Amino acid sequence: MKIGFFDSGLGGLTILKSVATVLPQYDYAYYGDTKNLPYGDKSEAEIFQFSKTAIEQLFENDCALVVVACNTASAETLRVLQDTWLPKNYPERKILGVIVPTVEEVIESDAKNVLLIATKRTVESNKYQVELRNRFKSVVKLEQIATPELVPLIELNELEAATTAAVSRIEGAAGESEVVILGCTHYTQIKEQLRAHFGDSKIILSQDEIIPKKISEYLSNHPEIKTKLTDTGERSIHLTEHRVDYDILISQFLGGVFMAE
Repeated sequence: MKIGFFDSGLGGLTILKSVATVLPQYDYAYYGDTKNLPYGDKSEAEIFQFSKTAIEQLFENDCALVVVACNTASAETLRVLQDTWLPKNYPERKILGVIVPTVEEVIESDAKNVLLIATKRTVESNKYQVELRNRFKSVVKLEQIATPELVPLIELNELEAATTAAVSRIEGAAGESEVVILGCTHYTQIKEQLRAHFGDSKIILSQDEIIPKKISEYLSNHPEIKTKLTDTGERSIHLTEHRVDYDILISQFLGGVFMAE
């Protein structure tokens, strides 16, 4: 069986690539809902339906574990899927998100002033604030700003424009923040540009650097999942809508098998 990854577009490929680099022996499948991106401006009902469809497809593609590499879906629908839908339909499978591991990384940083940039829906959900309060007794001041302009630019591979926009928004809202959370997997593609700009003044937390360690730990703690995973090195990518320019990005990210509808 495989480890699956789901995102609203191509951003989650950076998570898949980083996990596959640390754990290259396993088989992986990716589902990018490029037909419906971005999720940040969708209703909660729409996000739930899109997410359920994606995860069903990955389970039918023989995934034992699915990582929801989409912050918007993790914020809006993940808990419902885990608590009500999964036990009834796929009781032997598991679904993980990216927000809790990121919050754990914030706690480990000991930062007191944190800035989150994310989609509108992720910010409105207040999920990061809730998880911080649930896990950390001390006060962490979390500033949250929606940056909906970044995903379309990154999907078009206009990384310079995306970086300029992100820097402007961060400088306008950061205040005394010690840590900036890149709260969308698409934003991993401009992490180094942001680090070059801000230098040592801010820690940039990027989820492609957080999730591999967490997946390794999860598999070590859950042998009932780990023992099901096959190790032929297969990589498959499924997109709900194909564009020619996606081929270039996929080749940069991953290579391997490409499937699209």
